[in-house]
Amino acid sequence: MSRLIMTPATGERLLRFVGDRVRFTLRGSDGAPLPPGWRVFVRTNLGRGKILRQEIISSYPRRPTLANAAWHDVALERCGDEWTRELTLIEPGFFRAKAYAVDPEGRQHWPEGDDAGISIHPDQYRTANTIYCAFIRMFGDAKQAVSTKNPPLEAQLAELEKRKFTTIPASGRIRDLIKELPFIIDTLGCRILQLLPVNPTPTTFARFGRFGSPYASQDLTAIDPALIEFDQRTTGIDQFCELTNAAHARGARVFIDIVINHTGWGARLQEKHPEWYLRDEKGNFVSPGAWGVVWEDLVELDHRNVALWADLAETFLIWCRRGVDGFRCDAGYKVPLRAWRYITARVLDEFPDTVFLLEGLGGS
Repeated sequence: MSRLIMTPATGERLLRFVGDRVRFTLRGSDGAPLPPGWRVFVRTNLGRGKILRQEIISSYPRRPTLANAAWHDVALERCGDEWTRELTLIEPGFFRAKAYAVDPEGRQHWPEGDDAGISIHPDQYRTANTIYCAFIRMFGDAKQAVSTKNPPLEAQLAELEKRKFTTIPASGRIRDLIKELPFIIDTLGCRILQLLPVNPTPTTFARFGRFGSPYASQDLTAIDPALIEFDQRTTGIDQFCELTNAAHARGARVFIDIVINHTGWGARLQEKHPEWYLRDEKGNFVSPGAWGVVWEDLVELDHRNVALWADLAETFLIWCRRGVDGFRCDAGYKVPLRAWRYITARVLDEFPDTVFLLEGLGGS
C-alpha cells in the first residue's frame, strides 16, 4: 500500500480563531482509495482544553498525573478517494491532531511525521487589533509639553541629589488617561490599550535615574501611588478598575506590561521569599542584563523553585479579576517553557480568552 498523506500536513502549524473550521483528510500518496473495510480517524485533543489545563495544573509541583486523557478519536467519512471530516474550533488554546487508518485486522497505519498543531485565538482578536501603548506617567500636565527641561529647576534638583536627597518627578495619573479614552478609542480607532508597568518602583534606594525604571517592580500586584489621585472614596485598585471599566464600555480591551523574570531590588517578593531569587557563587543576588549592560536595580528570579510559579500565576489572576484582558510579558523568553505552561494553564482555566504576548529578543 502507498504511504498515507494527511491534510493539514503532518508537522504543519496552523493559526486559527474560535469559530473557524478545519478540514482533515487522509488519502494514499498514489491517489488510489484505501482498500475496502478500512476505517479512518483523526486522533486529537481539540475541544478538550479543560482536561489539558487540568493535566498541567495537577502535575504541579512534579506530582504524577494521568497524562493524555484529553486525546480522543473522531471518525472520518469516505468521500471519493479520500476520507474527510470538518471540525469546528470551539475554544482558544494550542491543540494537536493526526489522522490514521485502521485495517480490517485492527492494525493502525499512520502517516509519517509529527502531529499537526493548531493555535486557536479568541474570536474577538480576529481583526482590528491596533494597540495604543500608554505610559501613564507621561499623561496629565506634562502631556502637551514640548520639553520638560527647566534649567533653574534642574540646578536646584542637582544640588539636592548631590546631598543624597531623592527627587521624584511629578507623574500623570490613571484618571488623566481615562479622560483620553474617547480620543484613543473613538477617534484613533485603537481597540487595545496596552499599559507600561503600573507597579510601584524603588524610591529611596536602587532607583534607576531620577525617573526610575518601570520594570523594577516592588510589588507585582500593587499600583504605583504616583499614578493615583488622592480620593478618600476610592483606593488605587478602584481607580485602576475605573480605567478597565471605561475601556470595556467603549468596546476596547486592556493589556498590561508585566515581568516575571525579575523584580526590582528590595521588592516585596524578595523580602518574603529570598530563596526564590538567583544568587552567584559568593551568595550575592544576581542582576539580569543584555547587550553587555547589567541592570543593577533588578534581581533575577530563580524559576527552578516551582513554588514560585503558583505565586506568579495568582499575580496574573489578580489582574484578570481587575479587568485586564491580556499581558505583554517583558523578558518572557528568559522564563522556562514549563513555568509558562503552568502559569497560562492556571490563568486560562479561569479566564480562557486571556492573551499572552511574550517578548522574544532572540531568546530560545
